[in-house]
Amino acid sequence: MNNTPTLYIVIPCYNEQAVLPITAPLFLNKITSLINKNKISQDSKVLFVNDGSKDDTWQIIKSLSNENIHYEGITLSRNRGHQNALLAGLMEAKDRCDITISIDCDGQDDINAMDEMVDNYINGAEIVYGVRSKRATDTFFKRFTAESFYKLIKWMGADIVYNHADYRLVSSKVLNEFANFKEVNIFLRGMFPLVGFKSTCVYYERNERIAGESHYPLKKMLALAFDGITSLSVKPIRLITGLGVCISVLSFLLIIYALVSFFSGNVVAGWSSSLIATCFIGGIQLISLGVIGEYVGKIYMETKQRPKYIISEKTFDEDK
Repeated sequence: MNNTPTLYIVIPCYNEQAVLPITAPLFLNKITSLINKNKISQDSKVLFVNDGSKDDTWQIIKSLSNENIHYEGITLSRNRGHQNALLAGLMEAKDRCDITISIDCDGQDDINAMDEMVDNYINGAEIVYGVRSKRATDTFFKRFTAESFYKLIKWMGADIVYNHADYRLVSSKVLNEFANFKEVNIFLRGMFPLVGFKSTCVYYERNERIAGESHYPLKKMLALAFDGITSLSVKPIRLITGLGVCISVLSFLLIIYALVSFFSGNVVAGWSSSLIATCFIGGIQLISLGVIGEYVGKIYMETKQRPKYIISEKTFDEDK
């Protein structure tokens, strides 16, 4: 490429007043370093997306934007969740830059991996996934559940990069095509591989959170995992169908056995077996209805076609 690309680092923020003053200068230093190395243009920015924070996050973002031209910010009208906030930033940046790098605000992802990401883009990659090389900083439980999730969603048929979250470089070419994905229920780490284009991976080690508390407790992590599976794969429905067929075959064999026993005069009243069979079938039916209901609910939300986010304020001029 003849010209240096314009980079936007897109950072979703939710109640990050404790960590933002610490990590914001780190992102600015990285932008400045890449500019000095002539890898990106002078017009590159750090774009913060305030996801309806209840603390002083938006005030901090506005102050940063007044202090340095490389800082910019947008705020959503209400909390829409990490995925929608990240999407808002990417869609806002796509027409103003050549490449974006999305990263969380907490400082856990290695910002030095951005150099290699940009190098890969210059060498022809349109998407560069940041992938954790190991999970040494995680507890055993978090490591086990996270790795199990990636294996499960892969088994479910979704095309997802193992141990990749939302730290990635994406070109504006890819983002323009991604804008055609109109679904309301989004799981970005599983959707970008669907767009195609040349991609590669950059491996890095994740650090401890610099300050503040994690906004992804177990409950939210499980919800994200379930959303990811049901948004990208219909295999759970097919598994239910297969399970229903198996139970139907077993039930048919049981009916034959009961008839043979009846005509043979060997019928013995069995309260335990009847109770077990009833509870088993009832449990399977409730689980099946729950999974099917989740898909029906997603269809319901899709048909409404409500906006995934609404931007209420920006720190920059719309015409720039």
